Amino acid sequence: MSELRRPINAALLQVHSIAGLALALLWAVVGITGATMSFEDEIEAGLNKDIMRVDASATRRLTPDELVAHLQAAGESGKVSAVTMSSDPSAAVRLRFARDEGGARPLSVYVDPYDGHVLGSPRGEAFFAIVRKLHRWLLLPGDGNGYGRKITGTAAICLIVMLITGLVLRWPHRARSVKMWLKPNLALRGRGLHRSLHAVIGTWVLPIYLVITLTGLWYSFEWYKAGANWLLARPPTTTMQPKPSRGAADATAKTTGKADAKPLAFDLVWSTFLHEEGNRYARALLTLPAGAGTVVRVRSWAPDSTLESVRDEFRIDAVTGRLVSADLYADKTLGERVLAGVLDIHRGAILGWPGKLAFMLAAALMPLFTVTGFLLYLSRRRHRGLARPAIASLVPGE
Repeated sequence: MSELRRPINAALLQVHSIAGLALALLWAVVGITGATMSFEDEIEAGLNKDIMRVDASATRRLTPDELVAHLQAAGESGKVSAVTMSSDPSAAVRLRFARDEGGARPLSVYVDPYDGHVLGSPRGEAFFAIVRKLHRWLLLPGDGNGYGRKITGTAAICLIVMLITGLVLRWPHRARSVKMWLKPNLALRGRGLHRSLHAVIGTWVLPIYLVITLTGLWYSFEWYKAGANWLLARPPTTTMQPKPSRGAADATAKTTGKADAKPLAFDLVWSTFLHEEGNRYARALLTLPAGAGTVVRVRSWAPDSTLESVRDEFRIDAVTGRLVSADLYADKTLGERVLAGVLDIHRGAILGWPGKLAFMLAAALMPLFTVTGFLLYLSRRRHRGLARPAIASLVPGE
């Protein structure tokens, strides 16, 4: 049996080594940036306590459009693309801006919900924006539409291959021994220590890396996302829409023309949302469409929601205030909740702060495998050189 495994292991070692040498630095970058973003929300909340909170008042809070008007009156020329409202009377309102002509997005601002006074831009936002671009797209041109997204996705597939080959290569003779699997031998030195750390710590983080890569592929490839939706989500229900009459088509064209003539407003959307959701929300994010449409996306988190994925989502026409669709979290199937929670699963947040901490530490350990893997490769090269006899020293006939 060992004779049969020897050539297989040799081939797997070649695959493991070549893929590791080619992509180790990229994996280290993605791991470090991922670890850096693990507690982004908590870090930003700690850095910006002074601008995220205001003194609660009995006076009426301003509507989204009134807040935008106050911001523009204060000299801000950027186009507001999203507004985050809160049911908490002491929470500031966050306004985000659309990209400018150069493709850059200005920093968001917090404003007082009672008088529209600008409180400031959040500290750390620009830093985490750069880290996020490096993590997802390697800071390459095009962002999500460029080739950086495909490179990180391909690297994730290769990491799955590394995990499988690494598991096969380190399979111990005493496979039932927990100690052999999980305890590194720190008494070793040199190559033995490097191999022990590489293999044992790799076993610790293997399940986490597998989850991270399988969920990370969701953001890299449309075919992967389509397959996951086909597997876990209910098939979309399609209904035949009656063909509108000539008069209705003309009215729609006029409405669209008016919508194109002036920027979309938030207040009709906000009124419809409050009518639908009432006081069952703690935070609501209103996001204008990126193109020429008129349907605004509203995401709503309940007071007891601790995960980004546990939210309701509405689509509301900003011109008419008509509710286009409502996607309630309570109505989702288990598979659809898994799809909605891909980011929370990817970050380990699905397991609470202990899960986020475990995933952060696992991601931060990625450079360890880069270093130990490279040292093991150099050690193998050196041993092969010593084992191969020099041609000049051979005696004729040997």
